[in-house]
Parts: sequence; structure tokens; C-alpha cells
Amino acid sequence: MNPYNIIRKKRDGKKLSADELACIVEGYISGSVPDYQMSAFLMAVLFRGLDFEETAELTRIYLASGEQADFSDIPAQKIDKHSTGGVGDKVSLILAPLVASCGVYVPMISGRGLGHTGGTLDKLESIPGYRTNLTLTEFTKQVREIGVAITGQTETLVPADKKIYALRDVTATVESKPLICASIMSKKLAEGIDGLVLDVKVGSGAFTKTVEDALKLAELLVQVGKQHNKKMVALLTNMNQPLGRFVGNALETAEARDFLETGRAAQDLYDVTLALSSWALILSGIAKSYPEAKKILKQKLANGTAYRKFIEMVKAQGGDAKKLEKLEEVHQARYIIEVNSPRSGFVKYIDTELIGMLGVELGAGRKRLEDKIDPAVGFQILKKIGDYTKTGEPLLLIYANDKAKGEEIRDKIRCAYTISNTRQKAPDTIFYIVNEKGRTRWEEE
Repeated sequence: MNPYNIIRKKRDGKKLSADELACIVEGYISGSVPDYQMSAFLMAVLFRGLDFEETAELTRIYLASGEQADFSDIPAQKIDKHSTGGVGDKVSLILAPLVASCGVYVPMISGRGLGHTGGTLDKLESIPGYRTNLTLTEFTKQVREIGVAITGQTETLVPADKKIYALRDVTATVESKPLICASIMSKKLAEGIDGLVLDVKVGSGAFTKTVEDALKLAELLVQVGKQHNKKMVALLTNMNQPLGRFVGNALETAEARDFLETGRAAQDLYDVTLALSSWALILSGIAKSYPEAKKILKQKLANGTAYRKFIEMVKAQGGDAKKLEKLEEVHQARYIIEVNSPRSGFVKYIDTELIGMLGVELGAGRKRLEDKIDPAVGFQILKKIGDYTKTGEPLLLIYANDKAKGEEIRDKIRCAYTISNTRQKAPDTIFYIVNEKGRTRWEEE
């Protein structure tokens, strides 16, 4: 058994055995399988796929590659949330402390940006001092003490995924559903959780562009989770425009901070966050119904409990809470450049993936593993789908530290907007819910 034959077998569309999957993954972790062979394997999987048994086995191999957190001594429920990735998606920064403020333990292992999508860790690292490299001991201790932690993978927690995750980002293999599933579920299972709420994005800024593709991914994730006896629910949410009003690491972190502090946010961000958070409370048993869960969450936002929990988490992980309050000044872009509408009319379509990719070009993400992120740069979305704009009115603002680069992106990003004479209906924020009952169209209860 050797990597060449395994790559060829998958390239030809054949099913791999558990031993073959273990051979190539474990070989890559040990160093006997080089980057170029693992890249070829990932591309073969992207094109040929893995069936459920292969996906479940790959998840198990990832999970078995390292240590796992153990919270079995905590009687309360441990619930986490994960997003499949989007543009402007800062929900995790809000949801984790919000749900924890309700009495749920939230152990959250997060990732960095992949392709055109932003990463939770990159956003949190815009807070001076915030540590995203907690050891497993530090991680479990903090969750026990304050009920929440958001950190990255440790060297010992699912190291197989950590190494392969980074390679996927730079080999155009991010979109593979089996690889997404194995990556997400291995990390989440290693957290010692009882249940998981999934935010499966669909649309132009997501890896799954169609509702049917997103449903298949959601069902795969839920199925793998149920196989490991976890409570599972997935919501399909709209990524046909950036979520909220900002795209960029410090900009999004400040937007999340303001949401927790004031209880107010852009409507789509508010709706998605409250829906996912409500289901976290339902899975935990704290709330028996969706209306009850929303009522509890609104109280925690209104009385400041959620914001205080956020600050408590930031301080526990070394973050400077005073600088968080003035994050826009700490990371202030040198130039703010307007992108003006070429005509009057209603915003019909936003190429959200293009906005994400131009964010990477601006410095908000990575093209190569070694690239450094500029936390100050990004976009402020002024016009969203359905909004009216006049000729010359700004559609969005570019926050740049390189004027020439910002102006270059201005000329490109204008193409992301399609303006129509006809008013567009405000897009739905949530399409479906997937759980043990199967797939059901979303109707807020």
C-alpha cells in the first residue's frame, strides 16, 4: 500500500478502504507523504468525492490523530456552533458569549480564513493580546471557569485536520463536501460537546452555491454527528450578500462588540445570530421552544450580561478589553475610499465571492500560508440587496492602508454590484432547518 496507488484509485473514482485512508492521512502527518501527494489526493477527492462511509472514516481518522477534551464531569450541556464560511460572518464572536451568558458551556475550536471567507481566529486576533493558541489544558480550564472559550486547534487536538486544513486553503480544494465535513466534525467532536448547531451558508459568497448542495452538506454533517450520539441541527442561511455591514477582521470584531453591547445590528446579522443562538438553547434544554429561547437571549443582550461575558472571555484569553472598546482607533486604515454607484436604481445582485476575494487582495486574508493579515483593512457595506441608490452615491467604502491597491480594488469591486430599475424583494436570511426530522423549510416560530 503506497500513496501513489491510493491517489490513483481515488482519481479513478473507486472507494477507499479505512486502511487506505489512514495510510495517506497518517503518512502526511508523519512526513512520509509530501505536500504534493496530499495535494493530489485532495484534488482527487474534490472531483471524485467520498461516500458516507469514507467520510465517516476520514472524520474518525482525523479525530483519532490527537487528544480530545473531556467535560464529562460538567452536568450542564456543552453546545457549540460552526459556520461553513462566509463573507462578513462574525456570528461566532457574538453567539459564543451570548449563549454562555444563558448558562450553556460553549467550548469553541475555530479556524482561520479559507479562500474568500474570513476566519474567526483572524478576527479575534485583531484584539491586542488575545490568545488563540490555548493549550488543551488551558482551554478546558477556561471553559470550566467561565463557560466559554474560542481558540484555535492545539498541536495535540486533531493535528491531522490542522495540517490538511492549511493545505486545502492554498490548493483550491476547500469546496469538497467530504473534506468540509471531516474537518468540521473532527474538531467539534474533539471538543467534548453534547450538541452542535451548524450554520450552512448558501449563495454567491458560500462554498455551496445552491440550496440543494447546501442541504446535502447539512444532511451529511448532521448524519455524522448523530453517528457519534450528538444532538444536531443545521440552518441553511443566505450568503448572497455580506452578512452585516462590515467585512474585515477588526471591522467585524468591532461590529460584533457593538451588537453585544447594544443589542442592535443589521437585520440579517441579527436574525441569523438569534436563530442559531436560540437553537443552541433548545439543544441544551434551557429553552423548550423557539419563542422562549429568543426571549431569554434578548434579555441577556438588554441587561448587559452577554456583553460582560464577552469581555470576561477576552480578558481570560489575554485580550486588552480597553483597546477592544477603541478597536477602530487601534486598527485605523490610512485611506477610506468610496465606491460609487454608476447609475440610479435598486441593488439586484451582489457578487459576494468577488468581495471576499478582493478582501484577500486588500490584505484581509491570505493567498499563501505565510501571508500576514492586515487587521485594519476591509469594506463597509452601505447598500444591500433591495436598497435604492442614486448615481454617484457610495455603495460601499474601502478601508485600505495602500492607496494604490485600494484604488485598484475600487475599480474591480464596482462590478460586484448589479443595479436594476425594479425593486427587489428583501432576501430571506434563513432557508431551511435540518435535524432529526429531516429537511424543513424555515418558518420562525
